[in-house]
Amino acid sequence: MASSLDHRTSLAAGLPLPNGWGLLRRVSWVILLCSAGLLYFGLSGIARADELQSVTPRYERQVVWLIPAVLAFLGATTFSYERLKGLSDWLFVACLPLLVIVLATPPRNGARSWIPLGFFDFQPSELAKLTFIMALAHYLMFRENHRTLRGLLVPFLVMLFPVALILLEPDLGSAMLFVPVLFAMLFAAGARATHLAMIVFLAVAMLPVFWQGMNAEQRSRVTSLFTQVDGGPAPRGDGYHQHQAKQVIALGGVWGSEIDGQLIDEPMAYHLPAGQTDFVFCLVSERFGLWGSLLTIGLYVLLLIEGMRIASHCKEPYGRLVATGITVLLTSQVIINTGMAVGLMPITGITLPLMSYGGSSLLATAIELGLLMNIRLRSQAQLHAEPFWFARR
Repeated sequence: MASSLDHRTSLAAGLPLPNGWGLLRRVSWVILLCSAGLLYFGLSGIARADELQSVTPRYERQVVWLIPAVLAFLGATTFSYERLKGLSDWLFVACLPLLVIVLATPPRNGARSWIPLGFFDFQPSELAKLTFIMALAHYLMFRENHRTLRGLLVPFLVMLFPVALILLEPDLGSAMLFVPVLFAMLFAAGARATHLAMIVFLAVAMLPVFWQGMNAEQRSRVTSLFTQVDGGPAPRGDGYHQHQAKQVIALGGVWGSEIDGQLIDEPMAYHLPAGQTDFVFCLVSERFGLWGSLLTIGLYVLLLIEGMRIASHCKEPYGRLVATGITVLLTSQVIINTGMAVGLMPITGITLPLMSYGGSSLLATAIELGLLMNIRLRSQAQLHAEPFWFARR
């Protein structure tokens, strides 16, 4: 039965795209418009950081990165994603040596996360997250064994390889993102909710062990979350980042400096380490105020709802699982990044999709959104066979 369904869905996913009006009707304008809006806000935040802080100017470099990002989006959109099925496992395996190579590179800010290539620094963890989604989707397509506790062992073991290597960098933030992606894809593929809940309960029970395995810096980032004090002088240590992040947001007020043009005469009030990368949301809030922050969040909400809509409407298993994984990955990044910006989550090195400075992050996000668009364009043309022959029962 699996081979028969695989033939039907493979045939459907490989159908050519229509031309003219038919193609325009299938295009997800939500993805295009929301992405354009988020890119604008991101570039505005990076430009604000260049203006206010004594850091290396990066606005022009990010604008240049838009060219390969657009090409990557178009490339991921145009060819049939069905061709990736057979390559998914190999692409994931090919990423693992890159995660090993990065451990031999010189540390930067205490972490080995980038491979210097001369013209740019490549972050292999960004590619590892995407290829993990693709490989897991290929594995779960027509399997029923993950509906047992023993069957869940293989997906979790597969996840451990990239997570363990990324933790050695160390990059706790990127490693964390694999967990919600795995759980969401397992649930979408038919894993029993009771089994997943049991694993979550076991993980919570193991938190004291995880705490003991964390280094002093990682622990201080967690403890500083519960020792925050609004107002007053900026604290030292990891609490400084959270204090400055919230202060820069507050300086924007309702309308932001872009409209009222008022700046306080204290340059250190605008000092925000990693403002162009991890805390670009704070600079957008300072520049455009409360309305800019709410509009940014609104664009993300619309984009993520569209991602889940694409996943739910796709009847082909591989496409549906890939769309689910990509949407949950982007959602997790947005929640964690904005959460740490407003002091609700510990500080972690997670970029804000489409907005944070960085070529690797921008390219990876462009490919992910391109695959979502790809699935959207072809899901309308697919033969509506059974979406998962091991449906919940």
